Formats: sequence, structure tokens, C-alpha cells
Amino acid sequence: MTPTVSAEGLSLHYGGTRALDDVSLRLTRGVTGLLGPNGAGKTTLLRVLATAVPADRGAFTVLGNDPGTARGRQEVRRRLGYLPQTPGFHPDFTAFEFVDYVAILKELTDRGARHREVRRVLDEVDLGDVRGKRIKKLSGGMRQRVALAAALVGDPGFLVLDEPTVGLDPEQRMRFRELIARAGEGRTVLLSTHQTEDVAMLCHRVVVMAGGRIRFDGTPAELTAVAAGRVWNSTDRDPGAKAGWRTGTGSFRNVGHPPAGADLTDPTLEDGYLLTLDDAGVEVAAA
Repeated sequence: MTPTVSAEGLSLHYGGTRALDDVSLRLTRGVTGLLGPNGAGKTTLLRVLATAVPADRGAFTVLGNDPGTARGRQEVRRRLGYLPQTPGFHPDFTAFEFVDYVAILKELTDRGARHREVRRVLDEVDLGDVRGKRIKKLSGGMRQRVALAAALVGDPGFLVLDEPTVGLDPEQRMRFRELIARAGEGRTVLLSTHQTEDVAMLCHRVVVMAGGRIRFDGTPAELTAVAAGRVWNSTDRDPGAKAGWRTGTGSFRNVGHPPAGADLTDPTLEDGYLLTLDDAGVEVAAA
């Protein structure tokens, strides 16, 4: 399958900080999850791929366009949907007015066609009945859906979502997962998140970053398998575990290198993620 995004050797420094370190990846249709601790380089990678900031070194294409040229950068932006971690809402705009403003920035100049598109994307995220409501009057979950609607304007082939479920309650997060899964049908979605549950529920592929580098790239099942034989239960906290916590049953769940005769248990995606970070030399704090 021809990749939607093809990146080679992306590097970027902020002063003395190496935010991206020789990052290469290919993205195809479907939802790819991007996991990593704070400071891993996830948001920087998203901003580079969204053409918000240029890399110091390396190159990439999006939908066959090279953003290293002015024309290519313009074409990428026309076919890109970007939901940043903190969307810049004008609180006195209605939901319709905000999405319409984004549509104008995306060069949808025909007023009638543009307004039909705005209504379409608001309906797609189930906000058609509140499109005339001011954003400051909407709940946090609804505001995130407004931002997603704005990202979907123009039916982009590449959708970039930076921590879209942060701050949402469980019901809102479940609803947003449904919307992301729907958005991933027929297009490429790159989803940055701290929620391993989001990745397990939504993603056909997962990329783990730490220290500006890719530390894992594979399926969720393959990431879970990283922890096979490395998770065990015990009656007391195991001091040799990389991470350990008391469960609801009162026993301790430990992750790391089990002692002989340990009571091994099935790993989760989160276990594989924690051990991938540990194997990369990123400190994993015990619970």
C-alpha cells in the first residue's frame, strides 16, 4: 500500500534540546497511535508533519506532496486535518462560526458550498443541533468535537490528532473514540495520546517515542508481547520490579524481571509500553 506519509531522518533541536532524533516512519490508511512520556517528542513530530514547524534535517512527503517546497506545503495544508492539543477557540464564536472560519482558512471560497461543508462536518460529529450555540456555553467534550469537526473540513486524507481525549470523562472519551474510529475509515489518522486504552481500542498500529526517537513500531499485540513472561502477581510489593501496584484484589501486580517461581500473569498493552520505555533507558516509576 502506498504510504500517505513517508518520513526519513527527521531531526529538530530547540536550543540544546534534541526534540527529534533521526525519526523515520511510514503511515498508511487506518489509525496509528503515538505513545510516549512527556518530552518524548510526540507533539514536535505532529507539528512537523502538519507543517507548523520545519525540521532541521530530514524530509517527508504527505499524500505525495513535498512540504519542503512552497507549492508542496500549500497542497499538504489543503489536504490535512490538524487538531492541536489546545485548540484556539474564540469563546464568542458559535460552533458554526468557528468551523466556518477554519473553512475560510482552508480556501473554501464559495459561501454556499462552504456552509454545506460546515453543516456536514458538524453533523458528522453529532453537533448539528447545537451549531448555533456559542462555544463558551458548550461542555468540554462538545468543544473537542467542534475542534474535530474543524479538522475534518474538506475531507482531509491525513488527520493529525494531538491528545484529543485529555480532560474528557469516561463517557465523553468513549464517544470520542467512536468518532476517531469513524474518521479512520478510508483515511490516515495519527493519534498522539497518553492513554494506552485509546490505542488498544482504536489503533491497528502503535509507535512508541522516547527521547525524540522511535523505540517501537508495530501492532498493539506485538507491543503487548514485549511484556510476555515479565508480569507477575505477588502478595507483597516486589522490590526488584520496575513497576508495581496493589490491585483491587489486594495482591500486587509487578512488571519487570520476575524471580524464579513467580506467579506469571497475562500482560497488557500498558505493560509492554512500560517495559519498552525501561528497555530504552527511560525511568519507570513504581506505583
